[in-house]
Amino acid sequence: MFHLLREEPDDRWEVEALYDLCFAPGREALASYRLRDGVPPIRDLCRVARDADGILAGAVRFWPVHVGGGAEALLLGPIAVHPTRQGEGLGAVLIEGGLSLARADGWTRVMLVGDAPYYRRFGFLPLKDVLMPPPTNPDRVLGLGDWKGVTGPVTRWGG
Repeated sequence: MFHLLREEPDDRWEVEALYDLCFAPGREALASYRLRDGVPPIRDLCRVARDADGILAGAVRFWPVHVGGGAEALLLGPIAVHPTRQGEGLGAVLIEGGLSLARADGWTRVMLVGDAPYYRRFGFLPLKDVLMPPPTNPDRVLGLGDWKGVTGPVTRWGG
C-alpha cells in the first residue's frame, strides 16, 4: 500500500536522491533540464509515493513549458520509482494520478521525453512536429492531449 501525497518543499532532497539513484550520472545535463532551470514545478501536480512506513517509493514532477508560438503544455518528468519497488505498478499510479490532476486543472497537453512502448499505454504518441532542444532524440518526444496545429520548438516557461 502506498500513500500518494503532494510533494512538499521538505521532500525535495529526498526526491532528488531518488532521481540520482534511478538515473544516470549527469542527468541534469539533459536538454529537458534546461527547460526547468529557474522555473518551479507545478506543485499541485507533483506527487510522492510513500509506503506505510513513510519511506519514499516514487516521485513524479510536472513543469510548464511553451511550444511553438506560445502554446502551453506540461512537461512530465522526471518520474522515478525506487529500484526495490519497481514492477509493482507504482509508476503507472503516479503517471495516471498526475495526468488526472492536470486535466482537472485545465491542462490540455502533456509532453515528455521517454520510451514510446512504455508511455503508449497512457495514450502518449510521438510528436513529430515538436522540437525539444538538442541533443534530444526526436523519436523520444511524446505527447498526450490536444496537439493539433501545435508545432515548433519547446521553450522554457517565461523565457
